[in-house]
Amino acid sequence: MPIYALGDIEPTIHPSAFIHPEAVIIGNVEIGEDSSVWPCAVLRGDEGKIVIGARTSIQDGSVLHTTAEWPTTVGDDCVIGHIVHLEGCVIESGSLVGNGAVVLHRAVVRTGALVGANAVVTNDTEVPGGAMALGIPAKIRPDCVAPEMISYGVAAYIERGRSYAKDLRRID
Repeated sequence: MPIYALGDIEPTIHPSAFIHPEAVIIGNVEIGEDSSVWPCAVLRGDEGKIVIGARTSIQDGSVLHTTAEWPTTVGDDCVIGHIVHLEGCVIESGSLVGNGAVVLHRAVVRTGALVGANAVVTNDTEVPGGAMALGIPAKIRPDCVAPEMISYGVAAYIERGRSYAKDLRRID
């Protein structure tokens, strides 16, 4: 798996995290316990820091970047779907960002919130806890997320990461 230092800055990855061999981790990136980063995901901490909490999945093709002014932070127990773009934002613990969504600078997705598939959460937007952000630009629908919608995905990806760490083998 390509994990790169950038000058003197090296990623910090918890030993229990699963990083797929085709994921790319560069520079100032921290990945927590039992988290997973899946094929073709890129976490590029070149201008600032990227922090991924414990038990969080960063799924296939997602791109996480940062700026010098605004780090990208993803809390514990989050699901970041396929082909998501996060940049200079905060995703609080227990949240879900759906496939193809974009969350931009200074946006905050609060605990227990959900960003729907293909939604674009623009600069400085706050998605309240328990709310859904849907559409382009995202519109907020309050109080419609059941916590089990997120916890199910968290548990599934913890088990999937453990299984892949044990059983994945290249055969070509």
